[in-house]
Parts: sequence; structure tokens; C-alpha cells
Amino acid sequence: MKTTLPGVFCATKKDGSLYYRASLTYRSRHISLGSFASEAKAHEAYLDGCRILHDTSVTIGSYDNTGALTFPKWVSLLNFRDNGIYIATPIYIYKKFFEYYLAPDHVLKFDLDDLFFYSSHKIMKRGGHLFVADYGMQVNIASRYGIKNYGVEGRDYRFVNGDPNDYRYENIEILNRYHGVSRIRHKHKESFQAKIHVRSTLLVGRYESEIHAAIAYNKAIDILKKAGVKKQYVPNYIENLSPALYADIYNSLKISDTILSYKEPADHTGRPQTTRRT
Repeated sequence: MKTTLPGVFCATKKDGSLYYRASLTYRSRHISLGSFASEAKAHEAYLDGCRILHDTSVTIGSYDNTGALTFPKWVSLLNFRDNGIYIATPIYIYKKFFEYYLAPDHVLKFDLDDLFFYSSHKIMKRGGHLFVADYGMQVNIASRYGIKNYGVEGRDYRFVNGDPNDYRYENIEILNRYHGVSRIRHKHKESFQAKIHVRSTLLVGRYESEIHAAIAYNKAIDILKKAGVKKQYVPNYIENLSPALYADIYNSLKISDTILSYKEPADHTGRPQTTRRT
């Protein structure tokens, strides 16, 4: 039911109480501005929305958290005004990239190739991690760029320009792509070592190539499983390698005696102890 104030509509909750919705139409698009407890607050949101869309002096920096509009809605309206595209998530588009505003002081930068994905996926932050809900699962956005969930900046990946909020593809360099593999340098010679954690971290071996170290990690998984280790490891997937070549490398790789001779400790019943799932 429309009220006497422009852009404000009265609605009823299931319990019979009233609330107020604000909306406006711009460039033939109807845009909801949110729901509010009072008619006055809904009207304030409508006035703010109209000001953003018609006053080009209003910018993202003009946002005031004491106003009626939420910050994400503020960004969406500005992008619609300036770029002609209404996106529900707080995205502002530039010529070669776009910014995603988690907060006025926390801005992420992405390539335009990612625009479709983030226009339909809200980024959330929890415990220092950024994730989206995708097919009912929480997906760490870093995984879209080849960064492992447990990856350490500076060891497994780095941001080329030093900005950890810049997720453009050219700015992300993956240093270690595979589970259990790290790059080492000794006497100016580079090699790769594979390690695996059972009850402590065990050295699988050192290898000349990253792919060999990754396959050695997989081989260590198989050896440990045969030794009774119940821990569920994630093996490395090696792209562009035929099954025959993979098998040749797998069979030729040397694995440390620590792994080859590993046995699960027995508990007081004499049975091998089980390890927790990871």
C-alpha cells in the first residue's frame, strides 16, 4: 500500500505489525532500497537514492553511515548512475577492472572477467578469510586464483604489487601449486621438496622439478595408506600429463626411508591407532 510520501510503501508482517519499504525507478528500472521500521526512515532512503542518481557530485566517499541507505546499496546506485548497469552486489566498474566494496575502507580489485561471478555472489568475511556461498558450500575466493586454503603469502603465493586486496590475475603469482611441495634453494641451486604430515611432518624427498615433488607426495600417500594410516590426504592433480608418463615418473621416484618404513603405532590393545581426518 502506497503512503503519502513518495517512494514509500506500507506492508504487513506475518504478526500483523507494519513496516515500510522504499523504492524508486530510474532508467525504467525499479530498484528496491530496503525495508524500514518507520515511514520517515523509508522516505529518507528514497531521498538519498534520488540524490545519488541525479547529483554527480555524490561519490562513494560521500557515504555517511548515519543515513538510511546501506553502504552496499549506495555503491550499487552509484555504479548504475555512472555505468548504466545495476548490480545488487557493491561493485563499481572501471574501464579495465572493477572494485568490490566490503566496507568503505576495505576494497577488493578484480579483472572484468570476474564481473559475472561477483555480480551474483556476495563476498563475506570470516576469520580473515573471504568466501562466497556457491551451490550451498562456502568457497574461499582465493581458490579461484590457484591459492590453496592453507597457502602462506610469500611462500606459496605472492601479490606482485604488494597489495593483498588486488585479485587481478596479473597480480597473483603462485609459487607452490601443489600439496606438500615447497621450493628450496641451496648454494644457488633451486630444487623442490615434498613433505607430508602424519603425526609430525615427514620429509618425502627432494626433487629437481615441482611436478616430480608433487607426484612423490602422491606416492607417499599410497605408501602410508598401505602402512595403515587412516588420515585422508588430498592428492595432487597434475595437468597435461598422460597416464603413461605419470606412471613412469611415479615408479622412478625415490621416497625417503622414513616414509617407506613408517608403521602406525599400536594402542594399548595392540591395534594400530587411527589418525584424525583432515
